[in-house]
Amino acid sequence: MGKIIGITGGIASGKSTVSNFLREQGFQVVDADAVVHQLQRPGGRLYQLLVQHFGQEIILENGELNRPLLASLIFSNPEEQEWSKQLQGEIIREELVALREQLAQTEAIFFMDIPLLFEQDYSAWFDETWLIYVDRDVQVERFMKRDQLSKEVAESRLAAQWSLEKKKDLASQVLDNNGSRDQLVSQVVKLLEGGDSCARD
Repeated sequence: MGKIIGITGGIASGKSTVSNFLREQGFQVVDADAVVHQLQRPGGRLYQLLVQHFGQEIILENGELNRPLLASLIFSNPEEQEWSKQLQGEIIREELVALREQLAQTEAIFFMDIPLLFEQDYSAWFDETWLIYVDRDVQVERFMKRDQLSKEVAESRLAAQWSLEKKKDLASQVLDNNGSRDQLVSQVVKLLEGGDSCARD
């Protein structure tokens, strides 16, 4: 069985920077968001579920889901968030289990990038969890810039998730991404070189 490391963070905290760097180094990284996108494509398991639940209005002319509309429908309503967490969460977990088992056969070490790792109780899957941490004001600023959002919308989306402060206490490693990409990458390199000694029991 290979060593499995979970990567998590918050919106715009820098998870994809770390995941991309690890892939460049030749590691396998399962991206939970990409798995979700796959499942939400026409014909995918989540696509049917979402259209049944929200109706035809969430389908674009090309047949794809209108993701921004979907996000606003789910984020603006606590009941919808709960529904999404339960039903979508279950299907996503099944897919991730299959990928994890597949990679555990062939990889000595691999990574899984799961945004809701702590919220949806994936911790027990991993030998280590790495949190990509950024200060709240930096996070809001990067999120606004990345998704062209107003401060109000960015703040309310972030408020719907656990804070990075809360996740800090749960992670075995915290990588600080308040600085440059190079500073973040050098922390990853250090953890990789440290091997087993970098794990906190």
